[in-house]
Amino acid sequence: MSLNEERIKAFKADLERVFTALELTIEDESHLHAGHAGAASGGGHFRLRMVAPEFDCLSTVARHRAIYTALSRHIPKEIHALTISALTPREAGL
Repeated sequence: MSLNEERIKAFKADLERVFTALELTIEDESHLHAGHAGAASGGGHFRLRMVAPEFDCLSTVARHRAIYTALSRHIPKEIHALTISALTPREAGL
């Protein structure tokens, strides 16, 4: 298992402790940002998509804050940048 695969596994575990994730995908997009200043620190660029009922009645900003809080131990050392799609089950068509 690569370093980023291990990181993603840890990210998912931390998110699943907080959320009832009906769908959770995290993609490593670090290769798209090679040479970027943040890449030099070792922190990766990731894209996250999560569908969770906990997002009901939360604004987009509140959803992102909740995700950042759940992943706080990984920021900024392991996560330099995070693109987030946080949806309710209804919004995701589930």
